[in-house]
Amino acid sequence: MVSCFPNAIIANVPECPYGWEIDQLSLGGVCYSGIHSPGYYRFSIPDLTPKNHSYCGTQSEYVAGKDPKYIFSNSIVSNDTTLTVRNQPVNYTFSCVYRAAYLLNNAVFSQRVATVYVNNGSLGTFRSQLSMNVFTNSKFLYAKDSPYVIDTSEIGSEVFIGIEAKGLSNRFRVVINNCWATPTPYSTDKKRWSLIINSCSSDRTVTIFENAKDSRSTFKFNSFRFQRLEKVSTVWLHCEVQVCDAERLVCQPGPCSSRSQSSEPEPRGGILTAEFHIKAVDPSNNGHVTGTSLFLLLALLINTCCYLVTG
Repeated sequence: MVSCFPNAIIANVPECPYGWEIDQLSLGGVCYSGIHSPGYYRFSIPDLTPKNHSYCGTQSEYVAGKDPKYIFSNSIVSNDTTLTVRNQPVNYTFSCVYRAAYLLNNAVFSQRVATVYVNNGSLGTFRSQLSMNVFTNSKFLYAKDSPYVIDTSEIGSEVFIGIEAKGLSNRFRVVINNCWATPTPYSTDKKRWSLIINSCSSDRTVTIFENAKDSRSTFKFNSFRFQRLEKVSTVWLHCEVQVCDAERLVCQPGPCSSRSQSSEPEPRGGILTAEFHIKAVDPSNNGHVTGTSLFLLLALLINTCCYLVTG
């Protein structure tokens, strides 16, 4: 049984196929990551676009045409390291097919830069690079190098974020639906701080400059820290983004005053993730930069300033 989810694939094979135990079966011949569930061995592919483009041997293929598709495939195979083979070999090959338009709206990318395929009607399918960057100021002319570093002395400073799609015509607009920060790389982490909810600023520390007007959307926020997470020195910013066809759809969000800002909005786009490293100056180390013992996140609440200064 194979389940094809927007961000993951789960394959279940019968328990002990031809006598093989769970520790003798591997995903893609690489990962012995099976989990024993009643009657089945379960193998999961939690990331369809990892940085190395091959999670546990997962292969991906883009098929162009009138209805372009993505195909992700892998296999669960047996591996007996004993001198003699006593069980019949098994090779469960499986695949999931996604429409490219579906991936655009429910995108399976989770990194700072992603490649998306956009259908432009009779003009064909275009390949675009969608990226999220930190800029030096509100003019959004110069992007900072990645990975991004925030010094503890800069807590409260403004962080300028730009999300841009390249290689598309003017009819396509980049829409930021939601943005939030977590202390782990996982966008689903329950420990999170919302910055943008349903295309609206979560509070007055967040300013949205442009959204859904052209191929780039921009905003800024101030930095703050998560409390009681003292050993963490890396943080992640996640933004759920859509590429909208303005000739077919209404891309511009309505006024925030007339819309509800749900605390847990329904996902409608793909997620871009940027990684930030928090550094501090250690007085005992003659000013050399070291990892801070405090976890400093990316947007500062005004009422925590005094706490940070005195603490």
